[in-house]
This record gives sequence, structure tokens and C-alpha cells, in this order.
Amino acid sequence: MRAMRRALALMCLVISSLPAAAMVGGAGAPPEGIARSVVLIVGSRGNSCSGVALAPDLILTAAHCVLPGAEYKIVEFDAARQPQLRDVARVTAHPKFDAKALQAHRATADVALLQLAAPLASVAPATLAPPLTVAPGDALTVAGYGVSIRGDGKTGGTVRAAALIATGKPGTLQIRLVDPATKGERAGLGACTGDSGAPVFTTNGVAALVGVVSWSTGAGNSAGCGGLTGVTPLFLYRNWIEDYRKLRTP
Repeated sequence: MRAMRRALALMCLVISSLPAAAMVGGAGAPPEGIARSVVLIVGSRGNSCSGVALAPDLILTAAHCVLPGAEYKIVEFDAARQPQLRDVARVTAHPKFDAKALQAHRATADVALLQLAAPLASVAPATLAPPLTVAPGDALTVAGYGVSIRGDGKTGGTVRAAALIATGKPGTLQIRLVDPATKGERAGLGACTGDSGAPVFTTNGVAALVGVVSWSTGAGNSAGCGGLTGVTPLFLYRNWIEDYRKLRTP
């Protein structure tokens, strides 16, 4: 246990010293209201993901980010950008999550909720969007702690945002986003390693949460980042989220 805590603490210290770069493709910092709702999740196996606060003690992320067999912590940064590890009391993945479907970029219930042992002082909980259908061309904002250079973990750990648009006919089971300037035909803005579980917001008026990042591709559907960003829409699982909120113990 102590060795795992030391490893996580070292990871967080490295993250806190990183310069503010950009999500792949050159995006900048998100608006303060969005930035304060995004959290960094680290695992005892060395993985990291993003998540979004629904309440000071409740985090939503992707189910594949918090698989069984590891311990997970939330990294909370103080005013001086010093990281503090916060305990996760319980992890609850959606019962219909299918890891094999996710690996094939097929739609699945890739959502999970993390009940924290104590509330976070620094977060501003996000608001769930009402049920809506995302149409091709709709603009959405993705914000996460992922890397800005694929394969270089040292470029992660800073919250960044990308303004993307829905492409093709995403339907209701999955949303696929691209950089409007490149349309996925060449490398552009998009989620990458560490952005799994990152929140996706509508950009009309007040930011409202519509999904979480599940996967990404490179340009032309190749391996990598900067092409497609695959998003699990939350309206499909809104009842499950709300039921958890009602039934959870403080």
C-alpha cells in the first residue's frame, strides 16, 4: 500500500511540474467553468484518465478507465498547483459495459461512477444536458488531461479543450467527433491518451454535459490521435446516473 501511494504521489508531482501545452492538434485551455469540473484519475497500474464532477464527491468517467484489479485515486490540485491524492470509496461501472465492443469502437455503456471518500474542495460540478440528439455538424467541446504528443506521457497532466464537430450520422448510440478544419482526413484536434472519460459539452449558452470520451483514432481512421474522437452519449444512461445519485450513501 505504501509503495503504491509513493508511486502515485511521484506521478502527480511530475504532472504538476508540466508546462501548459495543448491537446493534440494545438487546442488551448478551456473556460474556467469547464476546467473546474474536469478531474484527473490515476491508477495503481500506472494508467491515467480524465473524469468530470457531478457533485463534490461524485465523479463520472469511462468504465474502461476503472477496470477491476487496481486502486484508483483522484488528483486534486491546490492553489499552488501542488497535487493531493484523494481516496475513491467505491467504483460502479454500468452493468452493460462490454470491453470487447469498446475495443472494436462499437457502442457500449462505457460509463462509470466514482464515489469519493470525501468531497473535493476545488471542483465545480457539471450540469447534465437534457435528452438531445446530436446531429452532424453540431459543435461540442471536449476537455481532458490527456497528452498533447502521442506516446509522450510527460505532455499530459494539464487540462485542455478542443472544439470539435459531430461527423457522419452518429445516431443515438455513439457520437463521433472531428476537427472542423481537418475533418479527420489529416491530423488535427482530438482526444488522446489520458483523455478517456473526458467530458464533452454542448457549446450553446451554458455548458452542459452530453457525453464522455471512449476512444480515438488517427487521421483516416488509422491508429493514434487527431482523427476521430469517439464519445459515449449520456442521455442513454441518464436514468442509471440519476438512480445512483438517489440511492448512494453520503
